[in-house]
Amino acid sequence: MRIAKEEPSSSAAQEIGMIQAVKEMHRLSSLDLTKLLRDSENFTIHFLTEKGLSLKIDMEKLLRSLPLHLITVLISSDRDEATFRYLLCGIRLLHSFCDLASRNSKVDQIFLDDVKVLEQLIDLVFYMLIVLSDYRQEDCAFSHMNIVRSTLVACNFYLLTGFTSTQWQDIVHILLAHPKVEIFIDAAIGSVRMVVRCLEITLVAYDKDFSMEPNLTVERVVYYLCQQCEASLQYLQSLCQQKLFKERLLKNKKLCENGSILFLAQSILKLHIQVSFPIRIKAAISRLKAKILSILLSLCEAESISYLDEVARSSQSLDLAKSVALEVFDLLKTAFARDPRHLNTDRSHPMGFVQLNAMRLADIFSDDSNFRSYMILCFTKVLTAVISLSHGDFLSFWCSSSLPETEEDASLEYDIFAAVGWVLDNTSFDIRNTTNLEFNLIPNSMPKASYAHHRTSLFVKFFANLHCFVPSICVEQERNLFILKVMECLQMDLSSFLPGCSFAPDDAPKAATASKNLCSLLSHAESLIPNFLNAEDIQILRVFCGELQSLCTTGFVEKCAQEAQSAGKCPSPLTRKEPTSFIKKDGNLKEGMSENSAFPDTNQGNDLNRKNQVEDKGVSSKTVSGGARDMDKDAQNIETSGSDTSSAKGKNIMDHTDNGELSKSNEPLKKARVEENPDDEKVETVQRRKRKRNIMNDKQVSLIETALLDEPDMHRNSASLQSWADKLSSHGSEVTPSQLKNWLNNRKARLARTAKDPGDASHAKKDLLCLTRIASADTPEPSLSGSVNVGSQESGIRKLTGKSVMLIGGQGEDVGNGKVFQVRGNWYGKSLDETGTCVVEVTELKVDKALRLPYPSEATGTSFAEAESKLGVMRVLWDSQRLQALQPK
Repeated sequence: MRIAKEEPSSSAAQEIGMIQAVKEMHRLSSLDLTKLLRDSENFTIHFLTEKGLSLKIDMEKLLRSLPLHLITVLISSDRDEATFRYLLCGIRLLHSFCDLASRNSKVDQIFLDDVKVLEQLIDLVFYMLIVLSDYRQEDCAFSHMNIVRSTLVACNFYLLTGFTSTQWQDIVHILLAHPKVEIFIDAAIGSVRMVVRCLEITLVAYDKDFSMEPNLTVERVVYYLCQQCEASLQYLQSLCQQKLFKERLLKNKKLCENGSILFLAQSILKLHIQVSFPIRIKAAISRLKAKILSILLSLCEAESISYLDEVARSSQSLDLAKSVALEVFDLLKTAFARDPRHLNTDRSHPMGFVQLNAMRLADIFSDDSNFRSYMILCFTKVLTAVISLSHGDFLSFWCSSSLPETEEDASLEYDIFAAVGWVLDNTSFDIRNTTNLEFNLIPNSMPKASYAHHRTSLFVKFFANLHCFVPSICVEQERNLFILKVMECLQMDLSSFLPGCSFAPDDAPKAATASKNLCSLLSHAESLIPNFLNAEDIQILRVFCGELQSLCTTGFVEKCAQEAQSAGKCPSPLTRKEPTSFIKKDGNLKEGMSENSAFPDTNQGNDLNRKNQVEDKGVSSKTVSGGARDMDKDAQNIETSGSDTSSAKGKNIMDHTDNGELSKSNEPLKKARVEENPDDEKVETVQRRKRKRNIMNDKQVSLIETALLDEPDMHRNSASLQSWADKLSSHGSEVTPSQLKNWLNNRKARLARTAKDPGDASHAKKDLLCLTRIASADTPEPSLSGSVNVGSQESGIRKLTGKSVMLIGGQGEDVGNGKVFQVRGNWYGKSLDETGTCVVEVTELKVDKALRLPYPSEATGTSFAEAESKLGVMRVLWDSQRLQALQPK
């Protein structure tokens, strides 16, 4: 590479170094370079500098040498501001070459097809991030160094996209093929933490409102740092959304246990948004929180490895995770306190899905054995405050399909050329003109109805998960912990938790208000099945409502209030005597409504069929005097007005109360209970004892327990998890690999706790006895369809082979007509005899083709449309009990 300095009287070429070329050429955009190359000879360009110097550059030599040159500068030079500014110039020039490659075949051949150059580019990015992640110098706020380093991190990330691919799956494949990928992941997280630290110390000093330069205002610096931080975090978010990258990250035990991601999350969630901040800065910080919550969600939802279990391996990382969870709960507390009718409506500055992502993450915490008790202790006051709102506000906030304002997310379009140009122009010693730099934001919104339904469904899941108790998973101290904590909180003044909302009048009983609101929530939630909620969540919420109402009607709240007044403080539910409705005859806690275990208690004999789990106090049937059975039956005749959209009204457990007095309009319903069918009672008792966490029936549990004897490390083998999930799904409800993984992890945690705590041994023995009985077929699997003569039924089905039948759905609806194609043997790996199914060729479909099949499969399709596409004809597996023979015409 040569450069010539031409005087007016003569022209003499002179050699110059790479440094001068980089300093002069970084100002050239890809379009400028295109014009120069178009007029070049032998790929050598000529141009004049601002000082009138004529440069002659061999572009091929520059292209091949630049990556290695920048690596050398990074290694050998002092890592001061001047060095980092020069590296920014080099990266800017590399970015222009990458952009040019798509329009110039020779540049593409030299710059991207040369394996050696490509390897040097990747090494440059890796090493740059390593250096930046290890930078520990504490600079003062608004320093040039903070701005330069933050820009370097973002530019390195997006340079990686420039010379590899714009497709994230391709980028991930390239990264995972690199031998130093583990170092890259650690450095990437560490460098983003460094950028967040720069932003943090700048925000702390922001209130002083001083300028680092006469024309460079504080607000411009803060907003620029926010954009650099968001760009870097967004890149990390995109990587973590790719399954292969996420799994590689989770396999790094050291990275999970040392809490790198958790420290990053903690530092971002702790960024304080002052009321005085301009809206664009508020929105940028809010989007940062939404993005880090999204990263945590991606990790927690991984199927092959449980991130929370990996974190829980170390007490230090578990404590750190709980501190992050506490930040999430604080975010939700703040979000719930805001009136959705008065949210920010400035669509030019989206705030991100902060509340929705926080609720999704809290949903995971509420269903994880490591965090469930912690969430009950830290978040129940907020949940109780929400259900204590005035009925009108509660309906508007949580039982509506159309919120006035919803959250909106956005992706930032990062531009390396513009970012570096702004830094170099605004941090030099001879600043001439300062300008604002704002990158484009691509909005990402959700339909208002969908957003409202997602939000409500997550709120319902909080109650379902926290009230759920499974002896084989939960510790004994968690039994009834949530509902007792709610009762304790109902005695407090909770207005300070949601200062932006209105509560019921002081003279109105809080428990009655809470029950009324929960009834409306239950009615509205039933309309969200199956798209947003499943029946198990609704059933557990119904159980919770019943137990809460039962405690209220037995005077439990008044007794606690009197105790609190006499003692001068509120008694803890963990130390006082349990309410009557929770006590067995022998004085032990009932399992019943707050347990609903899929396994029967071996000490109770036919306990599955026991009645009246909540004592009848002679009040209306809507006060759950007969437990879940009465709730389901009596409430069928009750019309509620809680929801504006519910199409499934009629299952609420109580009418709205007026001045604390229960309605007396349901006396006929109490009498109607006498005529109930005992068989129906048995069926519904089994239904109410099913737990959300028990995703498998007894037969499925027996199969997996037997399999674990030969394959104890199944949870570590993703292929085995997929295989067994498919096998188990053929013996009952669908089981996904992630659900099976979570079940195995919870089982392992339970066994570990049993080994540490002898007090849990008795429960473990009970579980083992149950499993033994199931494996030996001593305990017949309960049927939800009543007593069936299996022999006669099977014979009848055989006779239907080739006959016309009507397909009946799970709710008794007419799905369509067809012909029975196969009744015995196997169908694509699934035994028709064991599953009690047969193959039906559908000839007339009366529902949407996209409807999910009851027995989905990759081989035969998951919907009617897929079945027709894969098999050529619409042949589906259908429950033999849900077929009805059609009379020939």
